[in-house]
Amino acid sequence: MSDYPDSDLTHDAFLGGKLYLYQPRQGYRAGLDAVLLAASVRAEVGQSVLELGCGIGAAILCLNARVPGLTLTGVEVLPQDAALARRNGGDALEVVTADLADMPLHVRQRQFDHVLANPPYFDRAASVSSDDPTREAAHGERTPLSKWVKTAGKRLAPKGRAYFIHRAERLPDLIRALPADLGSVEVLPLAPRSGRPAELIILRARKNGRAVFRLHNTFVMHQGAAHGVDGDAYVPTLRAVLREGAALDF
Repeated sequence: MSDYPDSDLTHDAFLGGKLYLYQPRQGYRAGLDAVLLAASVRAEVGQSVLELGCGIGAAILCLNARVPGLTLTGVEVLPQDAALARRNGGDALEVVTADLADMPLHVRQRQFDHVLANPPYFDRAASVSSDDPTREAAHGERTPLSKWVKTAGKRLAPKGRAYFIHRAERLPDLIRALPADLGSVEVLPLAPRSGRPAELIILRARKNGRAVFRLHNTFVMHQGAAHGVDGDAYVPTLRAVLREGAALDF
């Protein structure tokens, strides 16, 4: 069981009800970013997946709902969130409570076909910390972004792929942090609406990859140039990802 009393949890549907996850009622709550990250992973049945900073398990379990038969491992530094990830994943997800900068030997000795991460977005040298510890752990960069990237690269098997979702303004930092053996880099910018700049990016890279860098066309998430009526205004491709568990192909 988690450190959260059940009264402090909600049990929420993801992927149109294909997956239900327990998460804290207050503080950081998993949402669009985790689903998009999971949808970008090109996994196949029988492969192994590691998520760095898995939180309650949203991204890696969304991936598992789309591609069954994966071997799943999540690393999470917050004990209460790691406990929730175990509860959410059951036998399908191995959860290791550890800082990614100090993972236990049995994880460091393994290689994975896919490594994914949603690192904290904000460098606290230039932003204000949150008073909520779960929000701060999710949003405030305590471990340098370069460490996330290098750790992902080390844990990849040959030809394995790494995936990151992050703020668009941090793309230069992500690219600078890529080790020499992570190539075939692809970037998908994500903009809220047509005519608006990208706010997020998904970066995908391959161990020992040699393909040229690819900057894909911006993926626009909402229909229309401005918010109109209340309700679901996602473009059909994104609606399929969020409601049906479809892949985000790029």
